[in-house]
Amino acid sequence: MSGITKRDVVLGLALAGAAPVLAQPAAPVRPRVVLTTGDGPITLELANDKAPLTCANFLRYVDGKRLDKTRFYRAMKVAPDPLNGLIQGGVGGMAVELFPPVAHESTAQTGLRHLDGTISLARNAPGSATCDFFICVGPVPSLDADPTQPGDNLGFAAFGQVTDGMDVVRKILLSPTSPTEGEGVMKGQMLDPTIPIVTVRRV
Repeated sequence: MSGITKRDVVLGLALAGAAPVLAQPAAPVRPRVVLTTGDGPITLELANDKAPLTCANFLRYVDGKRLDKTRFYRAMKVAPDPLNGLIQGGVGGMAVELFPPVAHESTAQTGLRHLDGTISLARNAPGSATCDFFICVGPVPSLDADPTQPGDNLGFAAFGQVTDGMDVVRKILLSPTSPTEGEGVMKGQMLDPTIPIVTVRRV
């Protein structure tokens, strides 16, 4: 081994046996959206890796600016202390051109849950949702899918999370409601006045 030292041999063996360093796949980039409301901004992160159809549907309305000049119109209080419930917003019967309804992605499919700050699509029958949405204050597990229950047990399509602005969400939940407006279970839950959604934009 003229000219080659023992150290060179050991180093060469170590390098030959070293495992290649593989690049780790990047985490999926979740879209972020800011709702600018009359009470302040609310920032959302959309779980498009978990609920791709629901997120794409929501972003279609965002990119088309069809949620601009809409409103939060409902505040449902489940409990006062700790504060628990939801606020609902969107077109709420306003004259806005709607896209076709989106297929229902239940929490049983997505693995998402209705926790504090979760945003979810409002609906009537499964597969009827368009762009109206609600944001939870505190956990509301009754909105998750539950196949052990009879009837429509598919819950609602959670699709993201508030990352900033929960103080605004709680303020809206505590805003005044009309004692007479609203039908059925929504009576007494309609905001009076409503809270304007000025713009909705991707960050």
